Amino acid sequence: MENILLLEDDSAIASTIVYALEREGWKVQHCLLLREARGLMALQAYALYLLDVGLPDGNGLDICRELRSGQHGKGDARVLMLSARGEEMDRVLGLELGADDYMAKPFSPRELVARVRALLRRAVQTPEPPSVFTHDESGQRISLKGAWLDLTKREYGVLALLLAAKGRILSREHLFERVWGLETDSMDRTVDTHIKTLRAKLKAVDPQEFITTHRGMGYSLDIVKAKV
Repeated sequence: MENILLLEDDSAIASTIVYALEREGWKVQHCLLLREARGLMALQAYALYLLDVGLPDGNGLDICRELRSGQHGKGDARVLMLSARGEEMDRVLGLELGADDYMAKPFSPRELVARVRALLRRAVQTPEPPSVFTHDESGQRISLKGAWLDLTKREYGVLALLLAAKGRILSREHLFERVWGLETDSMDRTVDTHIKTLRAKLKAVDPQEFITTHRGMGYSLDIVKAKV
């Protein structure tokens, strides 16, 4: 039986969701606030996270971002965002931050159950792909095909985030915030320059293009492009 964490501040909506999912045999833990969710996540991992975007003490996207950064475990849990805002930019932002799916309210319980079932089935059936990269987090170093890369502190930070994202797109804003914080205001030039040097160092080991640029969205890293 898979455990599901539901973060939803509307009790009426939450009751409907919990009923629909538990009727299918899943165990659902419901919380109203971000701090409650973080407390539960510190105690155990969940197979799927249903995260409301707008909350009294923050944004469910913060939890999604933390999950994908590995802050709450391996970072590969399934995430379904729930929001009253269904505009394209809201959906794009949620997916860009690592959500697997996005549902705009109102939605039918039947559709929600179908999407949850599909996400959990995908989690079971999708094997972990072999990676040509090795990440030594304690030593803050990364290797490509067995060769340790000579990286600066910032280059390591960018590559580590891309590697943890497992092929998902990370925006310039996300990379900048996590690696540089408020140390400089030249976001695009700073991130792009480090991506350029990273590409050169990766190509020195393997000529394939591992880092992909997604116009207007950000960058992703192909972790299984080459064979060891």
